[in-house]
Amino acid sequence: MSSSAIYILDVKGKVLISRNYRGDIDLGVIDKFMPLLMDKEEEGCVTPILQSDNVTFSYIKYNNLYLVSLTKKNANTALVFVFLHKLVQVFSEYFKELEEESIRDNFVIIYELLDELIDFGYPQTTDSKILQEYITQEGHKLEVQPRPPMAVTNAVSWRSEGIKYRKNEVFLDVIESVNLLASANGNVLRSEIVGSIKMRVYLSGMPELRLGLNDKVLFESTGRGKSKSVELEDVKFHQCVRLSRFENDRTISFIPPDGEFELMSYRLNTHVKPLIWIESVIERHAHSRVEYMIKAKSQFKRRSTANNVEIVIPVPLDADSPKFKTTIGSVKYTPEQNAVVWTIKSFPGGKEYLMRAHFGLPSVEGEDSEGKPPIHVKFEIPYFTTSGIQVRYLKIIEKSGYQALPWVRYITQNGDYQLRTN
Repeated sequence: MSSSAIYILDVKGKVLISRNYRGDIDLGVIDKFMPLLMDKEEEGCVTPILQSDNVTFSYIKYNNLYLVSLTKKNANTALVFVFLHKLVQVFSEYFKELEEESIRDNFVIIYELLDELIDFGYPQTTDSKILQEYITQEGHKLEVQPRPPMAVTNAVSWRSEGIKYRKNEVFLDVIESVNLLASANGNVLRSEIVGSIKMRVYLSGMPELRLGLNDKVLFESTGRGKSKSVELEDVKFHQCVRLSRFENDRTISFIPPDGEFELMSYRLNTHVKPLIWIESVIERHAHSRVEYMIKAKSQFKRRSTANNVEIVIPVPLDADSPKFKTTIGSVKYTPEQNAVVWTIKSFPGGKEYLMRAHFGLPSVEGEDSEGKPPIHVKFEIPYFTTSGIQVRYLKIIEKSGYQALPWVRYITQNGDYQLRTN
């Protein structure tokens, strides 16, 4: 990345914090940043990168602050911006609110952090959990331990050594959100699955974990067919994953951070059958009242159950005098949303339920003057994935040879789930 200097400015461009790492730029060049920015704003073409006298200003604005990186050499701009956002994350975890006042109150600790985060313009330790082990804050005082933890100089910067637990456990959650838009006649217009694997790791020492999934690329390369495999797209891994190992044999091998983190995320741009389908019949009577008949049908296997189902049905702005009748759950009118919310705590697979609603319409308006907003559905189905992704194994290897308990859980939930009405 090679950042020559980092500046933190207030909204007027006054320097609050500065650190020159390479000594190859004039410190006074920062005075040109705000005039350059104002010129761009007047022209109506504000960009996140400005240039003057062979110096490049890469900046982000956060609350009432500007965080600016100055570079003279040909730097990787994407990495510069990743680092600036990482600065915001680290400072926010230290001071809760990152703004001008917190910068002024904690300038000593900020300088200490900047010295640890970058060395000669290159990012070093950016994990706040590691930094908090040896840069601690008491009020506005800084306390530095005489010896930094091994993780600072270790290749595994995201995990400290010497972690001990009485009970060694790993919890792995496969969570999939279904984004879906369907027409009133049942045609799926748009659908995708957005998934993530989240972990909670409570393991002693420096363990290595190996995770195997029913990955389509692996199954085809080993001649195991396609029937129960899943083709993952847009896969993103946590920095702890050994990417070279994954490229070679599709094994997800890693030394995990301690506690909670997201191991990976993925997407499947595939046709998804609506898990909960809604049929709606809406009848208006002489512009004086409107009746709704809503039929909800679960289209997943009988052994699964959707929990905390919410079906949000839009109603006219001027609707009043609500009356409801349902075979299950509860129904309420929420005028602030201009909607009826039908709540079903437990919705087993292969079931069908009916709800009727009746409203008065005091004002006379055209039937289509408000348009036809879609019905939104919220749900959560445990022990179930839409994509069919499966954890084939989760191995825990640690030199002391202790026994650890891995727990795996699957959850499917709604994302942006919309069903159009007639």
